[in-house]
Amino acid sequence: DICDHLLAEEQKTYYNTLLALRGFCSLHAHNHQEALQDFQKVVEHDSPHPNSCIKALCGRGLLRISDGSHYLTALDYITACQLKLEETIFTIKSYVPWNQRGLLLKVLQEEGQKMLQKKRYPGGSSASFSSLKVIFPFLFFLSRDAPGVYQLASLLVELDTSDEASRILRADALYQMGCVEEAHKLLSLALSESPQSSPVLARLALLQLKKGFMYDGNQLLKKVIRIGDTSCLLPIMDIFKDEDRKLMKTHCRCRALTILKDKREDADIKEAIAYLSFAIIASGYAEDCLLIRARCYGRLGQKKTAIFDFNAILKEDPRNAQALSGRGFIHLALKQQKEAVQDLISALKVEAGVVIPAILSLKHEARRLITQWLLQHGRMTLTELVATKDFSKREPFRDLLIIAKALIKICKDSQYHIFYTDALIANGKYEEAVNHLREAFGHSLADDFASARLAVLQLKRRNVPVAARSFSILAKRDERELRFLLNFIDAKQREHLSQIAAQEGNVLMKERHYEKALGYYTLAILTGKDNPKYLRRRAACLTHLKKYDKALEDMDKVIQKHSHNSLKTRVEDHCSKGRLLLALAEEAAAVKQYIEALQLDESIALFSIMNGPGSEIVTQTFHKVAQYNFEMQHYEEAWKITDYGLKIDKNSELKKLKTRLKRESSSCSIH
Repeated sequence: DICDHLLAEEQKTYYNTLLALRGFCSLHAHNHQEALQDFQKVVEHDSPHPNSCIKALCGRGLLRISDGSHYLTALDYITACQLKLEETIFTIKSYVPWNQRGLLLKVLQEEGQKMLQKKRYPGGSSASFSSLKVIFPFLFFLSRDAPGVYQLASLLVELDTSDEASRILRADALYQMGCVEEAHKLLSLALSESPQSSPVLARLALLQLKKGFMYDGNQLLKKVIRIGDTSCLLPIMDIFKDEDRKLMKTHCRCRALTILKDKREDADIKEAIAYLSFAIIASGYAEDCLLIRARCYGRLGQKKTAIFDFNAILKEDPRNAQALSGRGFIHLALKQQKEAVQDLISALKVEAGVVIPAILSLKHEARRLITQWLLQHGRMTLTELVATKDFSKREPFRDLLIIAKALIKICKDSQYHIFYTDALIANGKYEEAVNHLREAFGHSLADDFASARLAVLQLKRRNVPVAARSFSILAKRDERELRFLLNFIDAKQREHLSQIAAQEGNVLMKERHYEKALGYYTLAILTGKDNPKYLRRRAACLTHLKKYDKALEDMDKVIQKHSHNSLKTRVEDHCSKGRLLLALAEEAAAVKQYIEALQLDESIALFSIMNGPGSEIVTQTFHKVAQYNFEMQHYEEAWKITDYGLKIDKNSELKKLKTRLKRESSSCSIH
């Protein structure tokens, strides 16, 4: 009311002072709109009074905090400080309530840091400063630069001399103003009062490096490392100048490399990681340092952290071969096969010359495991690709060739040379494949798997008999491998190969070379789409070799395809299966097969039984099985078996059993 009365008088003595006082009265009464109007009038007055302007700026700055306009608050207080620092201090202590002063100081600290870090709002001041710009033109030259922040920090230090953040802000402002010595003195004073302050130590380290005192700077960095607060550098780097950041990065990187070169203990590696972290922070993004740090984390067993660094590199450069291979090795250590293989293949496709030496540098067990994984993936992928017989999409085949070429440089085992040959064949490089086989295995090609590859290539030259011989040898060793290779052969070649293989098998059977014949028959079956004719011949060959269980498998396949066979063939097949079951001592199952044959055609079945194993052996088996059913009181089944057994031979034991069946079952009808 007093201010209103005085302002209402005609004589406008102390007009701006009264407006400023009334503004603070309104502010304390929470009439923010009226307070703002009074402060604006003072600031925009044609003849502003410095002390009144300072009060108005301080008052308006407080109002802007409540509006969330922290940047404008800082501008108001910087302007006030530049008008008269002592008056600004007096105004804050006199007019700003104690319970609001803490928030004000925190806001001013944060905004000052943002200004030095260049994190400020674009644009300039509002029209409310127009009169101040005319009378005090120097204000806006400084307000958002380091000198302005220095004034603000000086204010904060005067208000709270024990606050470290304010002293650091003033040192940062001096640094940006180029006053390195003054900044160094302030920081040294702060360090004497707080020797373990990482933010102070880190800034002093930079200043020492800048002045050329490398040893002193490094000692200060070591203290930061011992404290364990490397993150203190993050806010500082936005304040440092580019040349000083580069200096920090170079120094820290060199220190890390020196440590890693001379020492191998965990503590040394951790120290190197800290220096590398400084270098990464200093540069914002340092690919070389991230790579080294990731490998250090891997050596310490901190695998997830290592992956994080590799991912940071790959985010910027998805085709970085070193990062891809490095991450692949971490997945290898974690036994994550799929991820390891994927990363290493991607790296090989980008730059095999980097990846191969890296794999060779691994320990034997790790190298053996990763090469096995790559081979396994390559073989599986190639098998899937050739099974579709679609060779039009060349890129997957080229990728496999890259993998195979890398594997033979890493390991000299035959399996890797075999895979490389397969990849060459799949890519249509037949001459190159032949040359590689000769180079890797010699001209004799004693290895059966290598010979089979040569056979594929010989088929391209229409040399079918020679190819059939090599394939027949592989058929006995690894039928699955032969199936894979036959995918490289077209339908016409397969048909021709099937015929040649069957003919050669027949010749060898007549000469009783059953082992050799077996390979040819297997080849005939694989190339002839499980032709029953070839299955019967292989079953006969297996029988001679006493491999009855394998022969039985073939006869099962034959019988499953009976729909298109003649009656005679079907009867003989059942008899053949019965004979194999007898050899395996599966008598009940054998009897069942002979009954099926007799049901189809009795005369053909009897003729087949006579040719082998003979009626006597068969009827004895029928009697044994019938006797068992009789004892188990399965009279109907026993009667059936006895009845069919007597059709084969009028065996006396079978007749007696039939008589007993009639007697035992007189109370019920068997027929």
